Amino acid sequence: MQGCPCGFWNDPTRECRCTPLQIQRYVGRISGPLLDRIDIHIDVPAVRFKDLTGTDPPGAESSADIRARVERARERQRNRFRGEGIFSNAQMSPRQIRRYCPIDTESEQMLESAMARLGLSARAYDRILKVSRTIADLDGSDEIGSQQVAEAVGYRSLDRTYWT
Repeated sequence: MQGCPCGFWNDPTRECRCTPLQIQRYVGRISGPLLDRIDIHIDVPAVRFKDLTGTDPPGAESSADIRARVERARERQRNRFRGEGIFSNAQMSPRQIRRYCPIDTESEQMLESAMARLGLSARAYDRILKVSRTIADLDGSDEIGSQQVAEAVGYRSLDRTYWT
């Protein structure tokens, strides 16, 4: 969804003329409980014309490399859930989340702070752990670290922007 009725909220090239009340009403059309059920919500800025040329910046990961990394992560998940009746992190039950998404003390404290600061629900907590597990899988890691948890919390932009 757009960030505001005019669609220019947070756009570096165009000015949003919506008032905070108009934005709040617009975003308020999506209920908190519904938004809670979405694993990842992030701001996606408009693409500038010069970025449409198709040339990747130096050091950018190629599409083939990204595909290979995703395939390895999916294989990790298939192996992890063999015999569980599921095949991906997104399908984990609360019991499976507790089993497959343990986090260290530093990550737990960071997540506790984010939960309090953003007023996140238990459902959002589970979603963050699932996304953290997926990020760790993409990184090729068996353990979820504070970096993965921080990244997953960062993917809750609507919680940060509108609901706090």
